[in-house]
Amino acid sequence: MESFDVNQKMQRVTVTGYVDSEEVLKAVRGTGKNADNWPFVPYNLVAFPYDKGAYDIKAPSGFVRSTPDAAGDPKSPEMKLMRLFDDENPDACSIM
Repeated sequence: MESFDVNQKMQRVTVTGYVDSEEVLKAVRGTGKNADNWPFVPYNLVAFPYDKGAYDIKAPSGFVRSTPDAAGDPKSPEMKLMRLFDDENPDACSIM
């Protein structure tokens, strides 16, 4: 563990470094407090932040749920355009 920060106003403890989250939760729960992992990440770290699985109305401003498998609708125009120029698409447009 490198450092930790206790924010009593938000009732949040931020731990920085390589630690086991279960050990931290066990230590906090040992004090008689209720503790859970923070389920939200900044929206710019998620590929599709407004996907049904990622967007949460209870999240603070600028945060969404951490869902690594959140994906957009494959039939949406945005996804079709992304796939058109994808390197993994054998029929993609290429200029030589």
